[in-house]
Amino acid sequence: MEGMKTTLALLAALLLPSGAALAADPVGEVRDAETAFARAFADRDAARFSTFLAEDTTFLSPPAVMKGPNQVMAKWLGYLLPKEAPFSWKPEHVAVNGDGTLGFSTGPVFDPKGTQIAVYTSVWIKQKNRWKILFDGPGCPVAPPATPAAGPAEDKKK
Repeated sequence: MEGMKTTLALLAALLLPSGAALAADPVGEVRDAETAFARAFADRDAARFSTFLAEDTTFLSPPAVMKGPNQVMAKWLGYLLPKEAPFSWKPEHVAVNGDGTLGFSTGPVFDPKGTQIAVYTSVWIKQKNRWKILFDGPGCPVAPPATPAAGPAEDKKK
């Protein structure tokens, strides 16, 4: 009987989440969603990629604004079809509003060689316990390296 209690306690510990796991970490959830979204892109998995789009998603991609998953996927299939991803990204800063329903993610965008070429921004919304992209913006390009300040002009006359 004692052995059965020990076995049941062990099974319960393995199958039931701990108290810490019961408390949601919305920032971690948004970070995980963004990472999984980027992984779907890197894996060239259009079906999985599309599952991260909210029904009323809006992607700002100058000069066009894409509204809804169909418009977004029509444009992004061009990025998803090549064997190698034309760029990649990862979340660097993530924040979530007070009630845990809206999230913001931003971070670097890299070319295939790993050089940072831009910064992305995404706004996430929690729908049916799943984070989906509500807005995705162009972010901004990476600022060029600072150039040394020009010193005083030298007088070439002697």
